[in-house]
Amino acid sequence: MKKTTTEPMDASRQFCLNDVCSARGEIGQGNIVVHGRKRPRYKCKTCGRTFSANAGTMFEGLRKPTALIVIVVTLLAYGCPIQAIVHAFGLDERTVAAWRDRAGIHCQKVHQKIIEQETLDMVHVQVDEIWVKARGKIAWMGLAIMVPTRLWVAGVVSETRDKKLAERLLQQVRRCSRKLCELLICTDGWSAYPNSIKKAFREKTKKSEKGERYVFEVWPGLHIGTVIKRTVKMRLEEIIRQMSHGSFEKAQHILESSKGGTMLNTSFIERLNGTMRERLASLTRRCRHASSKLHAFHTGMYLIGSTYNFCWIHHELSKSVEKGGLGRPCTPAMASGLTNHIWSVFELLSYKVTPPLFGISDLNNDSSMKSYCKPKKSQKSLVRLRKGVLCSTTS
Repeated sequence: MKKTTTEPMDASRQFCLNDVCSARGEIGQGNIVVHGRKRPRYKCKTCGRTFSANAGTMFEGLRKPTALIVIVVTLLAYGCPIQAIVHAFGLDERTVAAWRDRAGIHCQKVHQKIIEQETLDMVHVQVDEIWVKARGKIAWMGLAIMVPTRLWVAGVVSETRDKKLAERLLQQVRRCSRKLCELLICTDGWSAYPNSIKKAFREKTKKSEKGERYVFEVWPGLHIGTVIKRTVKMRLEEIIRQMSHGSFEKAQHILESSKGGTMLNTSFIERLNGTMRERLASLTRRCRHASSKLHAFHTGMYLIGSTYNFCWIHHELSKSVEKGGLGRPCTPAMASGLTNHIWSVFELLSYKVTPPLFGISDLNNDSSMKSYCKPKKSQKSLVRLRKGVLCSTTS
């Protein structure tokens, strides 16, 4: 078992998390000092507030051993059902579900801080959505992948498959992409995608030098490829490949440079869909542990996506240079230049996200997802459950 004890205290690497502190988010300014070592705590000399060494991580306020929490979250990230973990470790089902939600919310913050910074030259992106079977209803999960490095860049959960789902997904992709870069986006035949992509990837420009009127113009380097699959009696009969926007010749050039195949396709995002279904237990098509809340799908999606990006070695990226790989164990985040080493699950869960400086709003905050991060409390009275018994309030 890997050692997951608390590291030696170093106040120079800490920052204040107080929203009203004028030194919020500043590192190495000398305002943070050690306040206690028996129970590791720090103190901000600017605002006078003390905080735990685990503040800002997934482990804040938890009393269970850190090693146990890391093991449980790792099992969840590999698709182990909650009920199996309850029987194996003797935990309460609500405890395991709470750890899953905590880990997912923390992974979402890490994703927004590291990936959604408009710095990636994504070149080639594939977008798709999968249907999710919940208890008594059907939901939809939209996903997007950066093909050259296999980086998962966006994910959205919705009760309906409508234009809002596509717009939210593409807006998240836009927050990851460098401005005005050459970009090919491949989708399936859903009619909502082309207009949503154009709406997300456009810039405000002046119509004329003399006038003061601004207009929105689509990126000149944007290309949209559509792959339509026609089936007859559950058998694939025909595949139609066409350009919804942009040049087919330039799209072919981007395909070759990104190693995304020789023709328009959506195979990479479909492979990611399979990985998501395999590693998120509630996405299993036929099971008795399907979730009843979108919040569980949302947090589980970010947990799987972040561990996929930072913690798991990708087989294709790790191949030898002769076979098109990097010649060393590599994760999608390493291939994208976001990190220089393979993260452990403990490192991901203990990563402290620096808050925006005092007076600067968090521009990466997706207000449309707040409802998932803070689910409504149930009005039902809490009851004590036998360990291993299915509970509708935890999934």
